[in-house]
Amino acid sequence: MKNIYGQTFLELENYFESIMEKKYKAVQVYEWLYQKKVTNIDDFSNIRKDLRERLKLDFSTSMISLKKRQVAPLTEKYLFALEDGECVESVLMRHDYGISVCISTQVGCNMGCAFCESGRLKKVRNLKSHEMVEQILLIEKLSLKRINSVVLMGIGEPLDNFDEVVKFINIINHAKGLAIGARHITVSTCGLVPKIKALSSLNLQVNLAISLHAPFDSLRNRLMPVNKMYSLTELLACLREYIEVTHRRVTIEYVMLNMVNDTQECALELAKILRGMNVYVNLIPYNETNHIEFKKSSKNRIMAFYDLLKKEHINVTIRKEFGSSISAACGQLRSKEV
Repeated sequence: MKNIYGQTFLELENYFESIMEKKYKAVQVYEWLYQKKVTNIDDFSNIRKDLRERLKLDFSTSMISLKKRQVAPLTEKYLFALEDGECVESVLMRHDYGISVCISTQVGCNMGCAFCESGRLKKVRNLKSHEMVEQILLIEKLSLKRINSVVLMGIGEPLDNFDEVVKFINIINHAKGLAIGARHITVSTCGLVPKIKALSSLNLQVNLAISLHAPFDSLRNRLMPVNKMYSLTELLACLREYIEVTHRRVTIEYVMLNMVNDTQECALELAKILRGMNVYVNLIPYNETNHIEFKKSSKNRIMAFYDLLKKEHINVTIRKEFGSSISAACGQLRSKEV
């Protein structure tokens, strides 16, 4: 049985037409689900009882459930249990401009980035679109906050779950859905070139963030196995094409690993390969874990790297740190409680 939270607006319109009903019923369903936040189909009072019974036969309204919640200043981390017993984590972050959530797209991850805690558990399965939507709905319910922006940077590689991620984006972006603007949705990827090209063809106007983390193939091969499949040359050519097609600026994520990728040589090469592109670099202070040997770059090394990029006329920021005290920071999310 399909889950109703995984249905795009167009799919619901088509469903109602297929059962000889007016497609405007999709508006009513979306309003109940996403604006009134009603979870029981029996309470959809402006829909006929016989049609409500049909909806209950055709759609499940089951949801993921909260297993654990941890709270820190400006940050909350949620461990969610899925119906099959698997778990994922999501993070709420409070900013001056509103509330953002970082959601997971897979149980585990096959990308194998050397510095990332999330990838220690190999991919078990992709999340369905409804399981991504429900992360947001439950966080809104538990936090009593309206979510303003969404980043797909939790557990998993979003573009390795392309179709379900695109459905998820369509659902939360729809005006009758959660109405989160496309430019408040960020999709992160380690660099799956064919999927980046596919994303560019959809004209979704979402933000794209590339986990780059090294300006040399030799170093990126060591840190990120995906580079052995799609080299920096191929990835950068793809990004130039993406920018030309979408007219959107791309974020370059760069985690700062002490004495690994934070050298002057790396900064100069990064500036060289990005020069002339409509990008900005987001330097991420590394969040250490108990299981991985990399260490966080010192503030002095981060600032020296930042200053060199600035000198080379590269747009660059340093990411504000969130959630490290509860292992909710970038690269620290897990699929298991261990």
